[in-house]
Parts: sequence; structure tokens; C-alpha cells
Amino acid sequence: MVSGDLRLTLPDLLARRAGEQPTRAALVVAGVGELSFGDWDRRANAVAHALLARGLPSGARVGLLFGERDWIDFAVAWCGVMRAGGVTVPLSDRLAPAEVAHALTDCSVTAVLHGAGVEPPDAGEWRATPAGLDPGDDGPVGHATPERLAQIIYTSGTTGRAKGVGATHANLAHGVSAGPRRRKLAHSQHFLHAFPIGSNAGQTMLVNALDACPAALTLPLFTPGRFARLIESYGAGTVFVVPAMAIELLNARVHERYDLSCVRLLGSTAASLPPSVATGLAEAFPKAAIVNYYTSTEAAPAQTVMIVDPDRPASVGRPSAGGDLKIVTADGGPAAAGEQGEVWLRCPAGTRAYYRDRQLSDTVFRDGWVRMGDVGYLDRDGYLYLVDRESDVIKSGAYKVSTLQVEAALYEHPAVAEAAVVGLPHPVLGRVAGAAVVTRYPVAAADLRTFLLDRLAGHELPGRLVFLPELPKNHLGKVVKPRLLDLLERPDAGAV
Repeated sequence: MVSGDLRLTLPDLLARRAGEQPTRAALVVAGVGELSFGDWDRRANAVAHALLARGLPSGARVGLLFGERDWIDFAVAWCGVMRAGGVTVPLSDRLAPAEVAHALTDCSVTAVLHGAGVEPPDAGEWRATPAGLDPGDDGPVGHATPERLAQIIYTSGTTGRAKGVGATHANLAHGVSAGPRRRKLAHSQHFLHAFPIGSNAGQTMLVNALDACPAALTLPLFTPGRFARLIESYGAGTVFVVPAMAIELLNARVHERYDLSCVRLLGSTAASLPPSVATGLAEAFPKAAIVNYYTSTEAAPAQTVMIVDPDRPASVGRPSAGGDLKIVTADGGPAAAGEQGEVWLRCPAGTRAYYRDRQLSDTVFRDGWVRMGDVGYLDRDGYLYLVDRESDVIKSGAYKVSTLQVEAALYEHPAVAEAAVVGLPHPVLGRVAGAAVVTRYPVAAADLRTFLLDRLAGHELPGRLVFLPELPKNHLGKVVKPRLLDLLERPDAGAV
């Protein structure tokens, strides 16, 4: 769908689903419980009334700090705050205390709603669990309107301090429809994910829970075995992962122990899939379309979509309906086919913005376009290929080295379970590639270097190669490049 119902907000959509399907499961948390549309709507109304009774001003920010066992309470609080006219600030308890405190302080929250087992920092005027709020009325509340700010999501912070990205109700609800015949993922009874609360991917799953045919299914803690077991036991027809989860599923060879034939769609988001990983997923999920989604917290709901194609294994696809894409050269002009430049996406629902940072917003968000911070190019058919993060491109002598390309070559070696590449200082060349790998079984460094000789140019070969037991990652499974750089530069890091 392209535009959906333009005046529809997510709390509106919940009310309509509750009216049509009050007993139907909307959200299932494995081993914890489930939430029907009727209960979700009733409990969200109670939260909204309780917040208004406490005098919550329109537009006030409310921190939502929950663990992954608390998806049901989080979903209730999320819709309740928006319905009351507040602005949600979703955060996972997997974040470091300093990260949570930064977010809550940065956007000046009025209050914090939190999980029963979560200890929130001292921020805002008051703190409570959803169950600890004074009971409110059951009547409808309608303070959410499309043009108002609805949510502030904090970026993953893999390269620096997390930034708050604000989204309006219209932005969050872009493309949703109250019409039963237009609901997504009709091939499934359940769609499965394990994204953390507070992430853009997790927020998208809540929108799917409201807008799609199947119930959202999640689990408190991702492990490959638990995830695959849920696929088999629930017959999940749709599965969403990030590349780090996909790699763990393949490394654990879950497809040899569980029946995954029910999966018809496997979507990967948050980062591009290395081609060898995409190929592995196609083999492990033989009846599924493997789809790569490319977007960012800043650009959503704009995205490119690519059904993995052996003829274009490295492409992340073309814009989804209503969006647009362009490559901009260094002089600000449009790039020709095959010419590298900055990737820009245009959001069909009105762009987001950095909260209270007009200067940075003016740099990243321009006339409906969002600067993605990536270098890429388009082929003659308009398919997008990512070269690297703009900040990660390694300028080595007269060359520019793509960390994504070096990582993709490393992943082709059968012993390499995970790989990550950063630029390291070099006295002559300025910077050279440094690689960290996690292996499935021991491999000689000399053999790995010989393997790379046939796949990489001389200036792309890692100048430093380190074997690690695991890569440093954030709560979403993304490699934290500053921490990786510290590990690679340590003299005792086991480099070869």
C-alpha cells in the first residue's frame, strides 16, 4: 500500500482492530503470555486516562524502559502514551545505564513508565509501572493527531553518542490501513522477530502487529535454538532478523535440527546482508523468499527492498512504493549509473528530524530527502549497491577501501563465522584495513590471507588480522566500531 488512511494514527488503528477482532491475539511473547486486540485497547485507554489524570501535558515526553520479557506491558504503555497526546521515548533495559540516562535527560522526559523488574534512573518528575498507575476510565481518548510528534527513537550509537530522532504520528502510520483486505503478511498466522524494545526495527514490529494479518511473536532472549524452535512450533510463515542473527542461525546450523519449511518470507534489516550469508539463508530456508530491507532510524518508513537475486547478490534493491532514491556526487550533482556517491532516500510520509538539533537536522534532512551516511551506486536498472558507510571508507594511500567488500570476502571462507573491518593508522599510507574474525574452527592466518589474495586487490588486504572469541556488539547486534578499533590496536590482541 502506498498511502493508507492519511488521517489514521496508530492508536486509532488499535481501536478499529479491537472493535473488529477483540479476542484475536495481537502479540505473543513466548513463555510469558499474549495480548488480544481488545485487551490492548482497553489497557492502553486506562494508561491514557491515568496519565491525563496526573496532568501529563500535551507533547510531554515519557520514557518507556522495559525488558524484552515486557513486550506486552511496553505495547500497552506505548499506545497509551500516544493516545494521551504524549511522546514516547522507548528504551531497552539492555542498554547501559549511562545510555538510558543520556536519552531520558536529552529529551527532558516528564515521567518514566517501566517494567516491573526494571530500576529506572532518577529522571523526570515521577516513575511508575503500568500496573502501578491509578486505574483510569474505560472510555475512548483521542488526543493523538497526525501532525503531532509521537515518538523519539535513539539511534544505535555504534559510532558515537546516540541521537534522538523524532517521528510524527503521520510518519509512524504511513501506509497503514484499517481495511481488512489490505492487511500485510496474509500468508502467516504468526510473524516472528527478536528485536529489542527501543530499536527502530522493534518499533516497526509493533506497527506490523497493529496492521498485519498475523500476530506478532517474539521471545525474551534470542538464541538460535530458541528462535528456530519457535519457528517450528508456531509454524511461523514470516521471520524477521538482523544480519547478526542470521549469521548465528547459520553458524548453529539450526536448519539441520528443526523444520523451517513453514517460512515463506525471511526479512533482514538494520544492515546489508553479506552475499554469502544471503546464499546460506536461501539454502537453510528453501521455501522462503529472502528479502533485504535497507533503511535507517532517520529515513523510516522510506526503504529499499531486495528479494535476494543470484544475479545481483550484493544489491539492496530499489525503493519501496512511494519512496525515492538518488546518488549525489561530491559536487552535489546526480551520479551516473555505476558512479559512486552519497546515498539519499526520500520519505513519502514527511521526514523525521533530530530532536532539538536544528543544525544537524538541516544537514541530514533536506526537502523530504534523508542523507543516509552511506556511499553507494546505482546500476542501469536502478538497483542500489552499498560501498560502505561514509565514515568507514578507508583512505589508504591513493585508494579507497570498502570495509563491506573486505568483510564479504572474509565471509566466503568456510571457517569464518563472523568478520568486521575498520581502518587502522599507517605511517605511510595513512590508514589500512584491519580485520577481526571469529572462526568456526581453527584456521591458519597464512591460509586465510592466501584465500583473500584471489578475492581482494593488494590495497584491500588487511594489514592486521586478529582472531577474537566474539565481536563487540550493541544490543541490536551491530558491531561497535570504536570498541573494535581499540581491540585491534592493542598490542596483546593476537594479531598476525
